[in-house]
Amino acid sequence: MDSKIELSIVMPCLNEEETLGVCIKKAQHFIDSNKISGEIIIADNGSTDTSISIAKQLGARLVHVKEKGYGNALKGGINAAKGVYVIMADADDSYDFESLMPFLKKLREGHDLVMGNRFKGGIKKGAMPFLHKYLGNPVLSFIGRLFFKINIGDFHCGLRGFSKEAYNKMNLKTTGMEFASEMIVKSKLNNLSIAEVPTVLHKDGRSRPPHLNTWSDGWRHLRFLLLYSPKWVFLYPSLFLLIFGLVSSTILIIKPVAIVNIMFDVHTLLYTASMTLIGFQFFVFYALTKIFAVENGLLPKSNRYNNLFKYLNLERGLVSGAIILLIGVILSIKGLFFWESVNFGSLNPSDTFRIVIPAVFTILLGIQIILFSLFFSILSLKSKT
Repeated sequence: MDSKIELSIVMPCLNEEETLGVCIKKAQHFIDSNKISGEIIIADNGSTDTSISIAKQLGARLVHVKEKGYGNALKGGINAAKGVYVIMADADDSYDFESLMPFLKKLREGHDLVMGNRFKGGIKKGAMPFLHKYLGNPVLSFIGRLFFKINIGDFHCGLRGFSKEAYNKMNLKTTGMEFASEMIVKSKLNNLSIAEVPTVLHKDGRSRPPHLNTWSDGWRHLRFLLLYSPKWVFLYPSLFLLIFGLVSSTILIIKPVAIVNIMFDVHTLLYTASMTLIGFQFFVFYALTKIFAVENGLLPKSNRYNNLFKYLNLERGLVSGAIILLIGVILSIKGLFFWESVNFGSLNPSDTFRIVIPAVFTILLGIQIILFSLFFSILSLKSKT
């Protein structure tokens, strides 16, 4: 990396001839007026208008990115950047490239990622669609803060800065609009320092519609947040289902429960036992999703993850599964003897199901634990190589 360049300003570009020139000139004025050693990179993603010639005429550095997508364009431009710091923003003239000093100051102070906050800086009339301003951005930003405990008010601000060193640590994978969310999440997961500064959002200077699609891109952001937080998608629901299912099933196995005029008996027991099995399935998916994400570089390894294979191993799983399976077999035999006591005739469902349902439940759970342990041990082989 060329240490003579302090700042690289990266703009993704796809047919931005109406506003690209204005953005480049503003960025050049910012660099010159503040006497910054910098460069301007236009990451072109296949423009067919005059964007490429405009970038060349104004002396910006042009990087051609063949792989389509917002994330791909930015990754191509950032990878080519020679600056110690990178500031990225769209080339639609909605962000003021002459007002980047707050971002650069924060970066110079040592922050790894500096986010703009449009809600604190101000959103000009007509700059953001109603659904984005009052539903999409607030909801997705809230989910991001809740899932990842990141104190950021505007997850999707397109104006942000980061050090090239921090960017390399992020190991970003996504190629579309969710690239913006991944950058924040990966910064948090890698314990990088994150700061936020107010920024003003201006009305888009283009006459054509933006590339952003409200519903499909919004779903891609939400899907990313969900997939990158298996705790909220799988673990927490599994804990609720397991605890509630086990407690309520145990109570109903002992005796029926009457609340006001409602009687909960073996029919309810069947559902609570099923709830417990479903909870176990959620836990299995949590473990497998976590392993897949870490082993494929989507999530960073942690001490907790490294200890996972110490406590969950094939031997313990096989023994636990076999014990639970044996309990189910014993209960089944007990139920058979109970049936024999009435000469294999009609049975009282309330008494019989209190034996049969736990028997079937433990057999199913034991087999699932054994199969999960076998598959889990295969995954652990990869983690040790």
